[in-house]
Amino acid sequence: MRHGLFAFCAATLCLALPALPQPCAAQTALLPDGRNFLPPPPPAGSHAQEADVQAFENTRALIGSSRWQLAHNDADLTPQHVISDFSCAAGFTLRADRLPALLDLLKTLAQPTEQRVTEEKNFWHRPRPFVGNQQDICTPDARSKLQTSFSYPSGHTTWGWMTASILASALPERASEIMQRARIFGESRIVCGVHWKSDVQAGYMNGAAMFAALQAQPWFVEKMTAVRAELQALQAHPTQPDATTCTTEQKAAADIF
Repeated sequence: MRHGLFAFCAATLCLALPALPQPCAAQTALLPDGRNFLPPPPPAGSHAQEADVQAFENTRALIGSSRWQLAHNDADLTPQHVISDFSCAAGFTLRADRLPALLDLLKTLAQPTEQRVTEEKNFWHRPRPFVGNQQDICTPDARSKLQTSFSYPSGHTTWGWMTASILASALPERASEIMQRARIFGESRIVCGVHWKSDVQAGYMNGAAMFAALQAQPWFVEKMTAVRAELQALQAHPTQPDATTCTTEQKAAADIF
């Protein structure tokens, strides 16, 4: 998971935790462990694995399409970029420079989340769908690095679902749209060709469990108060998101994998 996912903050996240009572390792322990509640990845020859293979093969036909470009966009997990990815769903442009509490929260959560998902991936050792073949992926520059990391569960999807849950909690009137975008965000990993369909489904569960656990932690509740306030302030004087991007996302919402 460190390759191309949360590596942007791995070296600095512990320095960003002065408001938390625990160091990074202890923060990871507060996150649910998917090794205990996620189903194992589908075994070879199972109907579920056949569905995974079919989804991978079918989505190779999307190469070069607007959906392919959206998948490439969604591969960028830097907090500033992920925040902006939910602008259409929020109904106004989400600018990270105007949302310091949200940006700080995501930076704080990134390293513990990475560590937890890496533990889960290393437990199941599932190869990615492009390993052993020459099929295209939407991030070819990351191909060699991704080959050395495992596939189940999807870290991108875990992160996207947890981020969306934070935003939906702060903007409940836009919760349906925000969680739809989170689904699309996860499906981008199928389109990209770097995750199996069941990896993504497990990522949804993983992100939901992590968000649920965080809500019981006082520091998180306090931070969410600040996140809600700054989102509402930005919403009061909104800038409209890019219409073309919003149209692409709406078309993606109708896809079935």
